[in-house]
Amino acid sequence: MTGYWPHFFLFVLVAVIWLLELRYYKLIHHIEEHLLITIIASIMAVSFGQVIARYGFNTGWSAALEFNTIMFSWLVLFGMSYGIKTNLHLGVDIVLKALPKRLEKVLSLFGAVCVILYGMILLDSTWLRALGFDVSGGALEYWSKFYKFGIGVDELRYPVWAQELFGLQNRLHKWLVLLALPIGLALLMLRGTQAFVDIAIGKRAALISAHEAEDLVKENKNLLAD
Repeated sequence: MTGYWPHFFLFVLVAVIWLLELRYYKLIHHIEEHLLITIIASIMAVSFGQVIARYGFNTGWSAALEFNTIMFSWLVLFGMSYGIKTNLHLGVDIVLKALPKRLEKVLSLFGAVCVILYGMILLDSTWLRALGFDVSGGALEYWSKFYKFGIGVDELRYPVWAQELFGLQNRLHKWLVLLALPIGLALLMLRGTQAFVDIAIGKRAALISAHEAEDLVKENKNLLAD
């Protein structure tokens, strides 16, 4: 382990994002949104380029598969918190809708708590020892090991100019790639906490998405008749 500075770094990062959102919500939202768009676009561009290169010129980028795998993991890790923030996650709520509103709210709050606990356990499970569980490890410990030993990824390389200018090793450091893991889980906890507060004050009903399809049908049910 490299000490507790990664925990402090994540706490400061999440606090800064939260404070910036309070003042510049649209700006932070657009940055988060465009980051996900850039990731998706890069996956599509590399995949399309590989098809053209292999079938058209019998060549290709040897690191393409590794790059797309990394980008897809970034998409998942950042996308899960974005989905909670924007209420885009799908879910089955037939049971919730059949319950009284008060009980529905309680269960929705419980769902938000589960999201927070899920993020906390995956990020660093050592706190569970205080509850009597014999566990250790987590995303921060996993990331810290790669940061400490400086292991590189298999195929991705630093540009030659960067290697010469900064004295970097040939292979891209794996800890850079794995940054998405602790940051993504920290953001998940932040969005889970925000969702809990929003549900508690009545700003949103649940973690899962609203029934847009049902709403559209209701709004346009007389369209054909007209």
